[in-house]
Parts: sequence; structure tokens; C-alpha cells
Amino acid sequence: MTEHFMTLENCHQHVGETFYSSWTTITQERINAFGEAINDPDPHHINPQWASVHSPWGKTIAFGWLTTSLTTSMLYEVFRYQLDGDPVSYGYPASYGFNRMRLIAPVLVDSRIRGKITLKNIESKGDNKTLYTFEKVVEIEGQEKPALVAEYLIMWLKDREA
Repeated sequence: MTEHFMTLENCHQHVGETFYSSWTTITQERINAFGEAINDPDPHHINPQWASVHSPWGKTIAFGWLTTSLTTSMLYEVFRYQLDGDPVSYGYPASYGFNRMRLIAPVLVDSRIRGKITLKNIESKGDNKTLYTFEKVVEIEGQEKPALVAEYLIMWLKDREA
């Protein structure tokens, strides 16, 4: 494979291929900021002193939704498209949800994670819509079990020409 990412123009050539995002460190600052953004004060995540005594892992862990939300940037690293595309000629992506998703292992503070992403299917849905199905696995560096496994859907939308 000569490319390290797919594009809208070449993705049909990459169905079944697996791509990897770069590693991302999950810092306490990132965990705290996420907790603040979602109004979740759970000490398992945001209180290192509490977690060192009470958590089964002896330290804080990332919110599962933080891990999940980072899969968006991981996907963009491997599936590149114009962020300012013309909706008539190029279209735009809309998150369409998950067929399934499981949080398998906790992401401990200061762990590094990356996305392992496979384009499983591309399906025309008519009416200027195309459904992209991705298998997403979030790996934790040095661990056998992944943090997350999911089948994620993107609906690519093109407006009809007036």
C-alpha cells in the first residue's frame, strides 16, 4: 500500500483494508476537560487522589465517551475528505450512528490509544446518499484487549442540483 489514508475518490479501492491512526496520549487534563464539558464529576475519571485509593485500577480512567468521541479524529486521519466541500458536487458526511459498539477495556490515564479502522462496505442508498460502514477498534498501546470495538456508519449526502 503506497497511501496511508483513503479519500472519497479512491475509497472503493480500499474496501476491506485496514488503516491505523497515530497514537494519542490520554492525559489527565484531557479527561478533566471532557468531564467538565459533559458535566460528569465521577471521581473514577477526574480525581487522581480518590482513584488511587478507591479505583480497581489504582488511577483514573478515561470516560468511555471520550474514547468513543476520539474515534472521529482517528477516522479523519485515515479517511480524508474536503471539510469545506460543495454540497452539490462533492457532498458532505453525516454521522449515522453505530450498528454496534462495545467498550472492552478501560483506558488508564497517560495511556496511548490509536484507531485501527477498516472500511467494510460502501452502499448506495439512492436519493444522493451513500452509506459507508467502518469497523473501528481503539487499541491501547501494550495491551491485548482493545478499549473499544464498533461498527460505525457515515452517510455521505449530496444535495440535488437546483
